[in-house]
Amino acid sequence: MEIPYTLTARPDTGLYNGKLGIWLFLASEVMLFGAIFTSYLFVRLGADDGSWPNHVQNVWLGLTNTILLLISSVTMIGAWVALKERKFNTYRRYLAATILLGLAFLCIKGVEYHAKWVHWGFFIKEDAFPKYRDDLDKEHYFYSYIPAQHCYEVRGHFLNKEDLDKDNKLKDGPYKVLPDKVPGYVIGGGANNGPVFNTASSEEDPTIMIDAKDIDPLRGFGRLLPAYGTYYAVYFLVTGLHALHIIGGVVVMIYFLTIGSRMYRRNPEQLSNRIEVTGIFWHFVDLVWITVFPILYLT
Repeated sequence: MEIPYTLTARPDTGLYNGKLGIWLFLASEVMLFGAIFTSYLFVRLGADDGSWPNHVQNVWLGLTNTILLLISSVTMIGAWVALKERKFNTYRRYLAATILLGLAFLCIKGVEYHAKWVHWGFFIKEDAFPKYRDDLDKEHYFYSYIPAQHCYEVRGHFLNKEDLDKDNKLKDGPYKVLPDKVPGYVIGGGANNGPVFNTASSEEDPTIMIDAKDIDPLRGFGRLLPAYGTYYAVYFLVTGLHALHIIGGVVVMIYFLTIGSRMYRRNPEQLSNRIEVTGIFWHFVDLVWITVFPILYLT
């Protein structure tokens, strides 16, 4: 028995089954990401003064990923148009390019996740911070003041983390930290002013030693992972969920580039419809990232 409306539009909706199904699916996706973005808005607006990190992401990597996805939308359209024009080899080239762009996006995202894993944040008591200020300013290291919590945050590489015990405390001595630099684009060069993102220091830069008694007991220290703060929890939730969608789209495209491409011999129009449906999903994923980028990278 042949399923109706797989190639032709339904008279009641004007859409064939696959396109109707993808739009219904994307309606649920809009509600999912809409709920997450709305939650982010309320959490952001309700955060204590100075406690919400600004520009802690590598903006250039985020911008590169944005450009990659925008180009991939163009190549995805090219693959669909090539099928409509019955140019099978051109279709395969465009689809392969889209897959490669998606994989490049995931690789860059992996680099960003690794940067969060190797970076640590330390919250220093307000009354103990003056003895560290001169050394931080001298080397143009980053730090930020959180007035609502009466502490300062320093981010960087934790060089003696191997000495931590099971209770997350050092067995002996202070915390040896190689802080991140203040980016050169911060107007005025002050560590407390302007947007910042993680800028790696070199191994030749001097380290600072933070006494355990100077660490704020409430905030403590930790890797820049979800447990470190609400911002990072939101960041990993949104970007991780988006990355799963990228992976899903890439897997489907690999199928249509290989095994699924045999459909072209039997019914090229059906393959064209399936690529169109895949493209609609891919464009939605790109649109989500265009929303994510300014929210998490530019604010």
